[in-house]
Amino acid sequence: MDTLAVVIQEPERLTLSRLDLTDPAPGDVVVDVEWSGISTGTERLLWSGRMPPFPGMGYPLVPGYESVGRVIAVGSQARAKVGTQVGDRVFVPGARCYGAVNGLFGGAASRVVVPADRVVALPEGLDDKGVLLALTATAYHAMVIAGDLRPELIVGHGVLGRLLARLVVGVGGTAPTVWERNPQRRSGAIGYAVVDPAEDPRKDYRCICDVSGDATILDTLVARLARGGEIVLAGFYESALSFTFPPAFMREARIRVAAEWRPEDLAAVIDMIVDGRMSLDGLITHREEAPQAASAYRTAFTDPSCLKMVLDWRACS
Repeated sequence: MDTLAVVIQEPERLTLSRLDLTDPAPGDVVVDVEWSGISTGTERLLWSGRMPPFPGMGYPLVPGYESVGRVIAVGSQARAKVGTQVGDRVFVPGARCYGAVNGLFGGAASRVVVPADRVVALPEGLDDKGVLLALTATAYHAMVIAGDLRPELIVGHGVLGRLLARLVVGVGGTAPTVWERNPQRRSGAIGYAVVDPAEDPRKDYRCICDVSGDATILDTLVARLARGGEIVLAGFYESALSFTFPPAFMREARIRVAAEWRPEDLAAVIDMIVDGRMSLDGLITHREEAPQAASAYRTAFTDPSCLKMVLDWRACS
C-alpha cells in the first residue's frame, strides 16, 4: 500500500508526496483519513526549523497528530479492540508507517497504518471537529495536574486557551480570566472574560496556566501570583525559560510543566463532549482540500484570524 502525505522535506519546504506504507502487523489497523488538523505550536516549529531537540527529530518528516478517519482493515490480533471494526470512525494521534521518512508525528496523510491501541473510537456526528481531541485532552491534562486548583488566569486565547477556559467552566470551576494581546483574538469567549493584560490589575492569582509558548513570560506571570501560587506551563517553548529569583522567592512560587495528554484525559473529554459539558463549536475557522496543503500550512502559521486549519483528505486516494 501507499499513501499521499504531507512531507516537510526541510525547514519551510513542504510537499505533498506519495509514500510507501509499512505493511500492517497483526495488531495494526489501516485507516483512511478524512480530516487532519494543523498544529500552530509543535508543527510550526517543525516547519520553521526551530524545533528544539526532540525524540525522532529529523527531516524529511510527516507531521500531524490530529487525524480522523475510517478503519478499512483490521489485523488478526486487533479485532477485539474497541474502535477497530471496519467502518469505525476513529481519532488517530499520529503514525509511524513511512519507512525511511520520519513520522513526527505522522498523521497528515490520506491513509495510515497504526497500532490498534493508538486509535480511539469517535461518536458519530463529531465529524471534522474530532481533530480537536488532542488539543482538548492536552488542555484537560493541564487543568487536572494542578489538583484542586483550577486555572484562574489563562494566557493566550488561541484554540488551546479557549479549550482550557471552556473546560474549567464545564467542570463547574470559577470562570477564568484569559489574557490576549491581539484584539482579533479577544472574541469568541463562552462564559469567561478575555482582556488585554495591561487592563488587568490582579496580582493574586492562585493558578496561572500559560498556553502562549512565550519563553520570556515567566517574570510577568510571577508578578501576578498570590503567595504560594502556581504557574502551569502548557505551551511548547522553543527557547530556554528563565525567571528572576527574588520575586519568585518572595511569593514561594511553584512552576509545573504539563506534558502531553494521557489516554484517561482523552476519555474524560470525550465524555464531556457527549454529555454536553464541553463544546468544540466555533474553533475550526479554516478548511482546505489536502492538495492545497502548502498554502494551508502557511495560512495556519501566519494568519492571526486562523484558529484551526483542517485539511480535507476525502477526495484523495
